[in-house]
Amino acid sequence: MKKDLRSMSLSQLEEEILGLGEPKFKAKQIYSWLHQHQVSSVDEMTNISKALREKLKDNYEFCSCSIEKKLVSVYDDTVKYLFELNDGEYIESVVMKYKYGYTICVSSQVGCKMGCKFCASTIAGFVRNLTAGEILAQVYTAQKDLSIRISHVVLMGVGEPMDNFDNVMDFISLITDEKGQNMSMRNISLSTCGVVDGIYRLMEKKLQLTLSISLHAPNDEIRSRTMPVNNKWGVDELLKACRDYTKATNRRISFEYAMISGVNDSDECARELAKKLRGMLAHVNLIPVNEVKETGYKKSNDERIRRFVSVMESYGINTTVRRTLGSDINASCGQLRRKKKEE
Repeated sequence: MKKDLRSMSLSQLEEEILGLGEPKFKAKQIYSWLHQHQVSSVDEMTNISKALREKLKDNYEFCSCSIEKKLVSVYDDTVKYLFELNDGEYIESVVMKYKYGYTICVSSQVGCKMGCKFCASTIAGFVRNLTAGEILAQVYTAQKDLSIRISHVVLMGVGEPMDNFDNVMDFISLITDEKGQNMSMRNISLSTCGVVDGIYRLMEKKLQLTLSISLHAPNDEIRSRTMPVNNKWGVDELLKACRDYTKATNRRISFEYAMISGVNDSDECARELAKKLRGMLAHVNLIPVNEVKETGYKKSNDERIRRFVSVMESYGINTTVRRTLGSDINASCGQLRRKKKEE
């Protein structure tokens, strides 16, 4: 496979340009086109000679994505994209508007192998990892389409970021580069379903991003039924890794908890969860589960959610309920790709 131009750091690009027999300064020009102008093809690099552009096209991949489908919520302007990649595979992204600006939820893989029972992303199967450039392309394409600047990124779309660790780290390095998008590291959230060795690898980097843990259950019995990853790393092992992470980074962890009616939403579940999180630098974000017909799961009703919050807060655990955005366009990831594959 050819190397992806958009996935390269400036220093890597400089080495490649020198290898093509071109002067080193050309790399800075190309890098600027890639990450400041955010072009969608080599041909748009107008101050680069035609000969060099042909060399780039002959020797490198230019990872981009085109808009296959776009849905816009009539309620809150949330935008959901189905993107087609160079190889004909499909991924999804969602752009959400908040008071502080625009956030994009990006995918890190084509499909997902984690097999969480309540998630649509895993239904259509896993195909491959995304390159750093393909993750970036989601941000750049959405910005260009909507004529906006995106200030926050959530790695919570299709795929498990820790299962594509190196490419995700390259993406974060590129999007925070002051010579490119120059996004603040504190405006990036990375979500994992509980890949413990990935948490320790991330801990060593001491990045000032927000780590989110898709916990969704207070014990092994419930979590193993709904999340196969728990068979490898149980709840106690996962929470130990989280405590180690907060001590090493001094960064608060956000625990995502999908509220599934009759499965994990009882007062006893709330008490058990609160006791296990007590004393940790943590925040719990309750999410009414997205109802996907293949799973059969139903979201908890408002009263049950309020009761769960009350129990958690009685133990001193900071708990919020995620505001539902894009409800009319099925803004949770996985569903558009699945429908496209069925077609």
